[in-house]
Amino acid sequence: MAKNKRSNIPYKRRRKARTDYKQRLKLLKSQLPRLVVRRKLNSFIVQLIEFKDGQDYIKNTATRKELLALGWKYNTGNLPSAYLYGLVIGSKNKGKPALLDLGLQKSIKGSSIYAVVKGAVDAGMKINVSKEVLPSEERISGKHIVEYSKKLKSQQKEYEKQFGKYIKTNVNPENIESQFKEIKAKILKK
Repeated sequence: MAKNKRSNIPYKRRRKARTDYKQRLKLLKSQLPRLVVRRKLNSFIVQLIEFKDGQDYIKNTATRKELLALGWKYNTGNLPSAYLYGLVIGSKNKGKPALLDLGLQKSIKGSSIYAVVKGAVDAGMKINVSKEVLPSEERISGKHIVEYSKKLKSQQKEYEKQFGKYIKTNVNPENIESQFKEIKAKILKK
C-alpha cells in the first residue's frame, strides 16, 4: 500500500497557464488594488481589481470601445494606444494606489504593458514602478510609427501591406502623433 503521493497535480488554472498562484497570493497580501493589464491581439483589457470577502471585484475598466469613442482612429493594440488605455484607467482612479499584476506575461523593459502603467501614473495613480522599465516619450507618442511609415513610403507594395487598414479608412499613419496629443488632452480634461 502506498504511503505518500507520487505526484502532485496542480490546480486547473495553473495547468492551463492562466494563474500564477504564488504571485497572486503575494499581491493579495498587500491589500492594495491590482492594475491588471491583459494584452489581446489588437487591443488591451486594463482593469483595477480589488480583493474583498474572498473574491475579486472589478472597480474600473478601460477597453477598446472607450478609445474609439474618444476618436482614436489608429490601431488599438500599439504602444501609443496602450499609453492611452493607461490614461483612461488612471483618470478614473486619480490618487489611488495600485500594484501592477502581470499575471503570466513576461516583464519586458519598454513594452506596451509598461506604456499602460506610464499612462496610469501620468493620469495620477500611485503605482510603484521603476522609470528604467517605462518606454520613452518618443515611442509613446508614436514617433517610431511615423518614421517607419516614411521609410516604407518609397516601397509602395510594402507600405500597402503594412498600413493597408489605414489606407482603406483614409487615415494617414504620419498623423498619429498629432492625434495622440489630441486624445491625450481630451482624456486629461475629464
